[in-house]
Amino acid sequence: MKKSFMSLVVLLAVVLAFTGCSKEESGASRTFVTIGTGGVTGVYYPTGGAISKMVNKKYDEYGIKATVESTGGSVFNVNAIMAGDLEFGVVQSDRQFQAYNGTADWEEAGAQEKLRAVFSIHPESVTLLAADDAGIESFEDLKGKVVNIGNPGSGQRGNAIDAFEAYGMDVETDISAEGLKAAEAAKMLQDGRIDAYFYTVGHPNGSFKEATSGARKAHFVAIDDIDSLLEKYSYYAASYVPVSEYPGASNEGNVNTFGVKATLCTSADVSDEVVYALTKEVFENLDEFKGLHPAFAVLTQESMLAGLSAPLHPGAEKYYREVGLIK
Repeated sequence: MKKSFMSLVVLLAVVLAFTGCSKEESGASRTFVTIGTGGVTGVYYPTGGAISKMVNKKYDEYGIKATVESTGGSVFNVNAIMAGDLEFGVVQSDRQFQAYNGTADWEEAGAQEKLRAVFSIHPESVTLLAADDAGIESFEDLKGKVVNIGNPGSGQRGNAIDAFEAYGMDVETDISAEGLKAAEAAKMLQDGRIDAYFYTVGHPNGSFKEATSGARKAHFVAIDDIDSLLEKYSYYAASYVPVSEYPGASNEGNVNTFGVKATLCTSADVSDEVVYALTKEVFENLDEFKGLHPAFAVLTQESMLAGLSAPLHPGAEKYYREVGLIK
């Protein structure tokens, strides 16, 4: 009896050991990646969700399981990628440039030389909205007006200051500058507390929907004298405001401006196979991807290779060469 019992114990141990090895081998064939985004109410979060959805549809083929994490945005994402806490992150293109070159938030830490670009996503336009009764039809008309350029440290504040410099204007002397957060600007415009405000954001956007739907009529103002700006900063690109998204605005057509891009970044330490698979799925199903959020409507394969300042990850580069997007 004891001998039979011991034989059974040995048999069970062998079975359990074999089963354990099988699970370990199965687990080794799977790759888990996390995409850092931004706040759940912004465009970055659904962007990460759209990318992960496309990759996860091919789980049986690639063995890649992608998840999305809501984060503090570009700076957090870069730092988390570099620390190995995230495999991918959505990063504003100017932040990508600054991180790779060790400027702005990375002056002390130095150049993030392992940062790699995968592709650009939606444009984030430097958008200027003015009240109809404020007498602002052109950028130069901002002189003497009360203009919100964004809270200190915000992306739009830096972008607005760059725009004023391109027009030979000074925010300290030519306007009465306000430093409100973007979330406060629409109400302040409707209340008559400011004449205009800047906001760097993907479209459509809730702030501008609110500001163009109130009793005080408003319109978008072009920022198009920017050739010197585009030459000086490689992370800026020409853009436009899709006015059709804002039926309450007084404009009749799209309004030219400039902007940065939301970009997908990764680390040189992430495998070529994973980056290749993710890139391929997004590019080969671009029409489906564009349908997942209104901000993606303007995307083309060519535009998704613009605005990148960190080196391309080899996995992404391999795909682009295969399909002839780069030589």
